[in-house]
Amino acid sequence: MSEDRLIDIEIKIAYQEKTIKDLNDVVYEQQQEIERLASLYDTLVKQVKELSEFSMGIDAPANEKPPHY
Repeated sequence: MSEDRLIDIEIKIAYQEKTIKDLNDVVYEQQQEIERLASLYDTLVKQVKELSEFSMGIDAPANEKPPHY
C-alpha cells in the first residue's frame, strides 16, 4: 500500500469520526429537547385536568339542560 493511499484513508477516517461526533451531539441535543417537551406536556395535562375539575365544581355545569326543556 502506498504512503499516499494510507494518508487518504486516515484522512477519510478522521472526517468520519468528526461526522459521527457531530451527529451524536445533535442526537443528544434532540433528546434533551424531547425530555423538556415531555415535561412541559405533562405539566400542561395536569393543569388542564385541574381546570376541568375546578370548572365541574361551578354551580351551573356546561352540560346541564336549561330549565325550559
